[in-house]
Amino acid sequence: MPAPHAEHEPQGGQLGAAISNAVVRLMAEYTGRGPTKARTSIRDNVVLVVLQDTLTKGERALVRKGREEKVIDLRGEFQAAMRDEVETAIEELTGRRVTAFMSANHIDPDLAAELFVLEGGPPFDKPRIEGVDER
Repeated sequence: MPAPHAEHEPQGGQLGAAISNAVVRLMAEYTGRGPTKARTSIRDNVVLVVLQDTLTKGERALVRKGREEKVIDLRGEFQAAMRDEVETAIEELTGRRVTAFMSANHIDPDLAAELFVLEGGPPFDKPRIEGVDER
């Protein structure tokens, strides 16, 4: 994928806001309701989007009936289904290829995290964690 032209590339907070908006939009398309809050943090080759107030009315009803695990499973299915589209959105916004996409959901408080690892990150030289095999 070609890198965007520098004059068209969002900078600083603009890039984070654009990523947050893209993830919220896709979640709304897939679930029928998007999160009410989103914040994106970017460091080196890692993009983290934390979402708040994500659950739909139906999912909240399931939680009240003690079906939290089903809601977490369903959220995982939505995230797997939107994988290609969300990776493409991140790649287009950052101009870098997504090498990994991971998701996590939490019921109370109602939070979700979308984590993207981008190609071309910093090398894992130092510091080394003692006892960790680097193979």
